[in-house]
Amino acid sequence: MKLADLDIIVTAPPAPGWGGRYWILVKLTTACGITGWGECYAASVGPAAMEAVIRDVFARHMAEEDPANIELMKRRAYSSGFTQRPDLTVMGGFSGLEIACWDILGKHRDCPVHALIGGRMNDRIRAYSYLYPLPRHDISAFWSSAEQAAESALDLVARGYTAVKFDPAGPYTIRGGHMPSMRDIGQSVAFCAAIREAAGDRADLLFGTHGQFSTAGAIRLGQALEPFSPLWYEEPVPPDDIPAMAQVARSVRVPVATGERLTTLPEFTAVLRAGAAEILQPALGRAGGIWEARKIAALAEAFSAQVAPHLYAGPVEWAANVQLAAAIPNILMAETIETPFHAALIRDGITVDDGYIPVPTGPGLGIEVDEALARAHAWTGETLHLQMQEAPCSYDRGNAFAGGAPPE
Repeated sequence: MKLADLDIIVTAPPAPGWGGRYWILVKLTTACGITGWGECYAASVGPAAMEAVIRDVFARHMAEEDPANIELMKRRAYSSGFTQRPDLTVMGGFSGLEIACWDILGKHRDCPVHALIGGRMNDRIRAYSYLYPLPRHDISAFWSSAEQAAESALDLVARGYTAVKFDPAGPYTIRGGHMPSMRDIGQSVAFCAAIREAAGDRADLLFGTHGQFSTAGAIRLGQALEPFSPLWYEEPVPPDDIPAMAQVARSVRVPVATGERLTTLPEFTAVLRAGAAEILQPALGRAGGIWEARKIAALAEAFSAQVAPHLYAGPVEWAANVQLAAAIPNILMAETIETPFHAALIRDGITVDDGYIPVPTGPGLGIEVDEALARAHAWTGETLHLQMQEAPCSYDRGNAFAGGAPPE
């Protein structure tokens, strides 16, 4: 069995764009006609440039290769350019292609991917979700309203979710870590108080940040959140500053989580060695794919750390996350995004049932991609999947975070 053909579809979810402005789906076909799907969570460059990277990685390192030779193809992509170091763009391209290889292998052997990476450890996976606006909410006001956040949390709890994530402490800027304003700290405390009062002990609070704080700023904010006992404090400082993250972890009595912007085993190893996080959040479309994430999970197990796969992308990456989660003993939970478009794109192949994801039993990733639907929503814009704010944090007017990724 040999890899023969590659097709790439850049599809755009309908506004407001939960999961990002576009998703990069890859379709691999073997010479014997077996098709596999993957998703590349790579957005450092625009999708046209990313398509070129994906095609180059495939042509150089994977074409005509047996899809079972995952480790060989990964080492080629990781090392052949005299690099041998983590590269977000190259490994993002490889990750989606690697996921597609596993989909092929599962279909060829008529078994789910998790059966090929250790077997089924878990029949269902605890799910969590961001707090998204309800139909009655004003989408622009939602992100600054603790009251509306509490209403959204109650809706998720009523649907069986036992963990909810929110990030009211914006903004994310290109300027690196900053000291949060007192308004941002106050708003963060208000969100935690309102959501905790609404949900009680029925749901864990997952406090999201995106690397936007300085070390001292992250410590100030984190200590203000301690009375509400969040389950995690996500990426409080820029992801490349591992010593700073370790300092935050030592100074705040909330577990630190990180990983959505990391790639491959070496970066996650550095986090664990430094004691910088107790919860790892690999995004499988960026971290190196399913096999690399399996190695990351095994290493985390040795450090008594847990894994919570990240998802701010489409449902093909979600399917890969679920296959990994099914096979590992140290899974904590998996992020999910429930929209009609996510569901339709994989023909309802994966669902959330009373707050848990039943592990699919079908071959490969266990999904059927609606290729016509993906092509009918082709991305035609110029912006990136997500974009950081250029303006600095405001200390006098407050900071409004605009959620999602609305069209240009």
